[in-house]
Amino acid sequence: MSRFVRSSKFRHVFGVVAKKEDCFDDLKVTRNAWDSNFAAGNPLYLAVVYEAAGGGSFIVLPWKNSGKVDAKSPLITGHKGAVLDIDFNPFNDNLIASVSEDCTGKIWGIPEGGLKENMNEPLQTLTGHKRKVGSVKFHPTANNILGTTSTDFAVKIWDIEKGKDVVSVDAQHTDIIQSADWNKNGSLMATSCKDKKLRLIDPRSNKIAAETEAHQGIKGSRVIFLGSDKLFSVGFTKTSEREFAIWDVKNMTTKLTSQTVDSASGLLLPFYDEDTKMIFVGGKGDGNVRYYEVVDEAPYVYYLSEFKTNTPFRGLAALPKRAVNINENEIVRMLKVGTKSCEPISFQVPRKSEIFQDDIYPDCYAGEPALTADEWLSGKDAEPKLRSLAPGFVQKEKKVADFNPDKKEAPKQMSEKELRDEVDKLAKRVSYLEAELIKRDAKIKELSG
Repeated sequence: MSRFVRSSKFRHVFGVVAKKEDCFDDLKVTRNAWDSNFAAGNPLYLAVVYEAAGGGSFIVLPWKNSGKVDAKSPLITGHKGAVLDIDFNPFNDNLIASVSEDCTGKIWGIPEGGLKENMNEPLQTLTGHKRKVGSVKFHPTANNILGTTSTDFAVKIWDIEKGKDVVSVDAQHTDIIQSADWNKNGSLMATSCKDKKLRLIDPRSNKIAAETEAHQGIKGSRVIFLGSDKLFSVGFTKTSEREFAIWDVKNMTTKLTSQTVDSASGLLLPFYDEDTKMIFVGGKGDGNVRYYEVVDEAPYVYYLSEFKTNTPFRGLAALPKRAVNINENEIVRMLKVGTKSCEPISFQVPRKSEIFQDDIYPDCYAGEPALTADEWLSGKDAEPKLRSLAPGFVQKEKKVADFNPDKKEAPKQMSEKELRDEVDKLAKRVSYLEAELIKRDAKIKELSG
């Protein structure tokens, strides 16, 4: 009996680890148990969260500085607690955001050519969360808009130039928010939560647009948007098997499809490439990355292949499409973070022709904002600006100086003893003022009598 093989230009995609000299070794990758990617990248730099005592730090390295990383390499060290997540600004490759256990987010400006010394003064500090901040994600189309989630169960949207939270979605989640993602034009956010629910948030109206019971396992889960109309979630079944599901945002009462992946214990990390309609899924502690193709009709997702290595990873990150090498028909580049290393992985389509392959390179994100922060906050939406990857395109250069923050003095972070002393001081002040009021009332009564 003949077996039907589905036709797809991405059926033979394969992954290639960069040469040894193009990898980064001797990194002090964080050992924090928080379920984060622990890395980020763009066409100029890669960043990895570091292990640090007495605070939080991460390293930012230009791609040209590959090889063995000097133990004295400068770090970004401004957080007072462990750094939990990082994200590069999609419109300015020299800006990066970080969030931390110290309850703050910070915006950093990377000088041209990379760091020359330790950096501990951010361009902007974002204060407002009451507990540790677990995830950070820049808006895909609006300039200077940033989303964060915290273990205080809140989702905050920030105008990073003004340094304030312009939207705060409070009292909508009942447990720790484990991940958050924007849709294609940034009009909606999706979150996965420890209470086993997926939620669709309309941030500007401060409302939950929809929610549904997702994965029934007690371990972690994540959710990402597939464009604007579908969600892709990963989690665990009641029997602790890893699984994924696809949801229609217009009707989240039932999933479109779901599949069991395996029985490993590490959290799955999903990434979606809008241009190829491919999903890449790797699990923490795994050495492999599975990839699938998404279609608009049942069964909605087709397994393509699997990239395998012998070494497990602690984190994964996907670079923007602007970073791929079109001369090698590279469609996606990812970062695999081990315990002491960071290896670029190139996913390529096998083609013999050396001309530009326009069928696998549709116009992609241009790295330019379609809206200002004020326009988005006023209710406007816009699709992302696109550009061609064909040879000859020159990216507009952005510098740190293009970001003009309205700096505010960050409130002093006090220890528990300092807080108690402050409470005692205020209590004594209140007692003194109450006594003065009693004296004044007695004097008024005496004079009026």
